[in-house]
Amino acid sequence: MRATPPLLLVFALLAGILAAQAIGQNVEQRALNRLAADATSDAQLRQALMASEIARFRLLPLALSDDRDVSAAAHSKDSAARLNAKLEAMTGATGATVMYLIAPNGRALAASNWQRPSSFVGHDYHTRPYYLDAVMYGVGEQFSLGRISHKPGLYLARRNAAGLIVVVKLEFDRVEAQWRHAGGVTFVTDATGVILVTSRPDWRFAATQPLSPQQTATARDRAGVGALRALPYHPAPDGQVTIDRPTEHYLLVSTAPDGAGWRVHLAVSTRAAAAQVRSAQIGAAVLTWGLLGLGWLVLRRIRQRRERTAALESAIAERTAELSREIDERIAAETSAANLREGLRQANRLAALGQITASVAHETAQPVAAIRTYAATAQKLLAQGATVEVEANLAAITRLTERIGEVTNELRGFSRKSAGQTGPIALVEAMDGACLLLKEHLARVTFSLPKIPVELRVIAGRVRLEQVLVNILQNALDALVDCANPHINVAIVTDEATLRLTITDNGPGIAPEVAERLFTPFATSRPSGLGLGLVIAQDIMVDFGGTLRALPSHVGACFELQLRRVG
Repeated sequence: MRATPPLLLVFALLAGILAAQAIGQNVEQRALNRLAADATSDAQLRQALMASEIARFRLLPLALSDDRDVSAAAHSKDSAARLNAKLEAMTGATGATVMYLIAPNGRALAASNWQRPSSFVGHDYHTRPYYLDAVMYGVGEQFSLGRISHKPGLYLARRNAAGLIVVVKLEFDRVEAQWRHAGGVTFVTDATGVILVTSRPDWRFAATQPLSPQQTATARDRAGVGALRALPYHPAPDGQVTIDRPTEHYLLVSTAPDGAGWRVHLAVSTRAAAAQVRSAQIGAAVLTWGLLGLGWLVLRRIRQRRERTAALESAIAERTAELSREIDERIAAETSAANLREGLRQANRLAALGQITASVAHETAQPVAAIRTYAATAQKLLAQGATVEVEANLAAITRLTERIGEVTNELRGFSRKSAGQTGPIALVEAMDGACLLLKEHLARVTFSLPKIPVELRVIAGRVRLEQVLVNILQNALDALVDCANPHINVAIVTDEATLRLTITDNGPGIAPEVAERLFTPFATSRPSGLGLGLVIAQDIMVDFGGTLRALPSHVGACFELQLRRVG
């Protein structure tokens, strides 16, 4: 030990470097994996919220296409003036950027911005792709730079029976501002890889992949720009990308394309991960050198026990205290990270309310439609003096309004992290409620339902079980739209402890690629679907202590609900 101190120092230095390198690689991989998982979840959430925003505005052209003022605007200037005022009021109420009506010849008859200098009234739109698509196919969508406003937005167009085209423009300024505030760089590309919506406006209409001359020309025409911008980010040697500065690395994650081919991309800085790696490397090197130093002190203590005992014990105590502080600091850091992860999980649960809104709207839309039908029938029966039938219709309307209240109460309960009440209920009540909601739709198919005894009771919540039944029956009805002889069959099998209820249809069945991830969020075969209905239904059944699964079927689709029976 006395003869070779330089060799010991070199050995300690190399050991610290090797330990720092090994620990740094491990920490870097774990940090990048966590960063990629969090970024992927965040990107999927942003895509779901954007899809729900677009879906909400996609209904406006459909609702306006049958409006009397829309049809009359083509024949009367007074009607066009009334439509201008109506479109202006609807724009303010819905949050749309602008609404306008185009005549079959391509000229705008009315617009919500009719009082502004940039009014669309009188302008010719017959060359716009969304107008041409609406004329040819009945509907049209186009993300483009406005010719008059010079602001980008999504144009949603629909043709009515008279050949008039109703157009709603949706701008994403608020969404882009939220993305900027949330951090990172978020952008949306279409099916060809051209950036449309982005938190970095200077990236808009840039191509993220090589395009053929024909694709480039088509993208320019649809975007309404003279040229596409160059790729705004650059691949880095480590598989990441660099933005703005060559030393600033970002991890880029992307979601699966939606029905329109749109994908959400999120680039998050790896600076925090690199800082973790540096801290871990420094800590590993210091710890290694400390342990080596401690070992050297122990050996030195053995050799010089009599003359250095007191000084060596003091050094060991001091070093142990330092290690204890480091351990306490590391435990505190891990506890803080655990609290942060729990906070992020709670934030994700609250963000899920935006996804559940589509399900609640689906559940309340059917009672509202049923109320409208019962009210119209009651008016006719009242005119005929059939008071008994009127009273029955009013009673049905009362039950439906109570159903809407119960559904909204369930939504408030979810926001308070409440699982809802679960206990013994009569199965016939939940089935009757589901059939009542879908009465008009079930009338268009052959619906086979066995008689359910009143005393047959299961462990569940009536409103939530009714929600599961409505979801599965509605999916079956959607699958039977183009079926020549539509049929839905309900079967019930019981034993002492459980009840199995199967719902089978003779539709086209479930595609294999969808069946593999049927109960995964955002898995759907419908272009307009969010892929949340079956996920929510399965969660409800698990909360009941039961199960929901898709059974193999030679014809159509078959779903089985298993519940616990009550004695």
